[in-house]
Amino acid sequence: MTEPRHFLDLWRLSPADLRAILDDAARRKAARAGWPKGRTDADAPADGRVLAMIFEKNSTRTRYSFDGAMRQLGGDSIIATAADMQLGRGETVEDTARVLSRMVDAVMIRANRHDDVERFARASSVPVINGLTDKSHPCQILADLLTIEERLGSVEGKTLAWVGDGNNVCASFIHAAPKFGFKLKIACPAAYHPDLYDLARANEQGGQVELMDDPRQAAAGAHAVITDTWVSMGDLDYEARMDAFETYQVDDALMALADPDAIFLHCLPAHRGEEVTDAVLDGPKSAVWDEAENRLHAQKAVLAWCFGAI
Repeated sequence: MTEPRHFLDLWRLSPADLRAILDDAARRKAARAGWPKGRTDADAPADGRVLAMIFEKNSTRTRYSFDGAMRQLGGDSIIATAADMQLGRGETVEDTARVLSRMVDAVMIRANRHDDVERFARASSVPVINGLTDKSHPCQILADLLTIEERLGSVEGKTLAWVGDGNNVCASFIHAAPKFGFKLKIACPAAYHPDLYDLARANEQGGQVELMDDPRQAAAGAHAVITDTWVSMGDLDYEARMDAFETYQVDDALMALADPDAIFLHCLPAHRGEEVTDAVLDGPKSAVWDEAENRLHAQKAVLAWCFGAI
């Protein structure tokens, strides 16, 4: 039996596979220009297939983009929260995976613990997709890279600046750096730095990833300035984070240090007035609405890859 194509972390995939997924996302988006959102893609690679979606965390973009992606690819989806399932009453991750493998063609999980997604994948005989965990958010980064390439051309050789919390989204940018050949400068307080193992692995793979504490140093000359909320779902140290990140807000002054054609990215939802000002989020350098839409196109390409259509 062929091993399923899981999409768990970007560092696990080859540069060739990741480039093929990103190129497919761009091609599918271009092919649908002017179409109604519900029309099926011409090749319909998910025809007859069903995706199960499990949510342990709240979701807007992940939920709608994956549901819409399956419809546009010609398939269908079933959505449930963990509380809706026996998973929320103590059934093991492995038993749930074995059952769903008999009923659906792929599973997307938005989970609290990365280890649970890995356990699910080990027990599953169908592809498993990481829709977000505490350790990474690989689908988001593909949408971000698609947005960068739409605005600025190939991301290879570009400099990206991450400003703020060294969180799961930051981790996936670290994973992507050696795969796509961009330079990544990360500015964050020492107490909220990204996983040092992620940094070491990326640089061992030939990535150019730098860690610093000055957001101005990170933003200087960058082609994209990227941030996320300072307090993520599950974080309990709100006051400490507000104090630590006070000087890490992305405002017009910080954006002015970046390349003249630089864009601003944020995975959303944004806490306006905290990690980013209204002037930047709603300003001419902001690409966040394209970025949000591109979750749909990136998700379609991930699913197509999982189904063997790429």
